[in-house]
Amino acid sequence: MTELGKALVTIGLLLAVAGVAVMLAARLGLTLGRLPGDFSHRGKNFAFFFPLGTSILVSVILSAILYLLSRFRR
Repeated sequence: MTELGKALVTIGLLLAVAGVAVMLAARLGLTLGRLPGDFSHRGKNFAFFFPLGTSILVSVILSAILYLLSRFRR
């Protein structure tokens, strides 16, 4: 149970850090979801939004963070 508790605390801290990063990005005018490459279409009774640019950016950032964490754990 100790391992599970540590994992939950770590996940909670990571979510808190991500939340602070999103709030700081919004204050700087870097809103996610409105990047170049994000597709949106609005019709009369239909709205479609596909955040391709945002997905790629988040993927690159998370990959870099996880890579760095794996390098420091060795």
